[in-house]
Amino acid sequence: MDPVRNILLCVLFFAGCVVGPDYHRPSPGPTPMAWKAGVPWKEGRPRDTEIRQKFWELFDDPVLSGLEEQATTNSPSVRAAFERVEQSRALARITRADLLPYVSLDPSANRAHYSAGRTAQPGASILPYTGNQFTLPLDVSYEVDLWGRVRRSFRASREQAQASAAAYQTALLSLQADVAQTYFSIRSIDLDRHVVGATVELRKKNLSLVEALHQGGADSQVDVAQAQTELSSAEADLVGLQLQRAQLENALAVLCGQAASSFTLAETGRIYQPPDIPVGLPADLLERRPDVAEAERLMAAASESIGIAQAAYFPAIQLTGSAGTESVDLKSVFNWENRAWSLGPNVSLPIFAGGRIRSDVRRAQAAYEEAVAQYRAQVLVAFREVEDGLIGLLLLKDQFETQMKAVAAANKVAELSRARYKEGLASYLEVVVADRTSLENQILAYQINGQRVVTTVVLIKALGGGWRADSALMTNGVGPLHKTN
Repeated sequence: MDPVRNILLCVLFFAGCVVGPDYHRPSPGPTPMAWKAGVPWKEGRPRDTEIRQKFWELFDDPVLSGLEEQATTNSPSVRAAFERVEQSRALARITRADLLPYVSLDPSANRAHYSAGRTAQPGASILPYTGNQFTLPLDVSYEVDLWGRVRRSFRASREQAQASAAAYQTALLSLQADVAQTYFSIRSIDLDRHVVGATVELRKKNLSLVEALHQGGADSQVDVAQAQTELSSAEADLVGLQLQRAQLENALAVLCGQAASSFTLAETGRIYQPPDIPVGLPADLLERRPDVAEAERLMAAASESIGIAQAAYFPAIQLTGSAGTESVDLKSVFNWENRAWSLGPNVSLPIFAGGRIRSDVRRAQAAYEEAVAQYRAQVLVAFREVEDGLIGLLLLKDQFETQMKAVAAANKVAELSRARYKEGLASYLEVVVADRTSLENQILAYQINGQRVVTTVVLIKALGGGWRADSALMTNGVGPLHKTN
């Protein structure tokens, strides 16, 4: 039987053989049946590829929306993450090309002079001569993927590209969450500055009142000094808040891909209210986390690597062929009678490798087990972050409501103390203590409310994008990545 036909029959017989384990997603480890905050939970699979909406629109702030769009468009870190995705996709396409034959046209022209002193058969007459050699071959090479090495390599590279795309989504969501958190931190400072600024004006009036009473002999110089101290302290606090705001503003500029020197954010006195969590928060929101999807895809790629390593135990067959023409005369190189061809397999079978293949298989198995452990660790981190966000919002809400009661009470005490002081029924020290307590409680209330808003953003990030009141999934505003051919 024709040897070429034998080779083809062997290829057809072994074409379906793939060594190594097929990937099956392992369990994510221990999973909670319910949230501590009383929110239901069910087991699910990553759904990070669904189109995401813009979570920041929940806060109905055009300034924040504009900053988020700038960050998404201009951030160098996100751009770098996107280019890493493009690299991974290109590598996957390179690996996919190994599934097809490689064809190349390799023409050559050679003119050589051969000396009379060259090696020849004893007794033969040797004459020097100069000759030409023109070849026009079409070379073909193809690895017969009997054991699935090439197919598994393509699957592994494809899964790594998917992991890179999930990493891009993680970087993008982190950027968007950082922009929102920094923005709301600035807005919290704006409220503090408003309170402290009003306190400065109030203490200026108090100082004028104390100085007038001192000139009339009703107050001592100590009261005047105390009033001046309180005013200067409030003015220093205002400068400190201005420094904090400037630093956060510079950080926000970098997040938005702008130079800090040319970036400014107008001050506002808006009090933000965190959106309510819908009753019965859908448990499948956690399935949307791109970092969990990335860990799962890397685990799949590691599983394919086991089969790639095991394929080294078996022979590798490379089919090579060449067809074309050759001639010593350029004019006749295209003549049919000058045709030449060759076809045959190259077989490589490992006989002794000193344990190299076995060790590589063990390495691949250990890498897979590491990926499984990292996947389960990432799932646990996801559970923890969602729990932190849910519990934080619930407790911060209670703390804010309680603190607002303290603010109302402290303001009442401050008003009564000022009235008593004007009537001569209380010392100025009582007014100072009451004003200071009122200021501290009001600033603390704004800070707690700011923490509530920031914690809402943290929870949205922990859920992989957020929620919708209609029980539909919320995401981070980015659809599928643009794919290039």
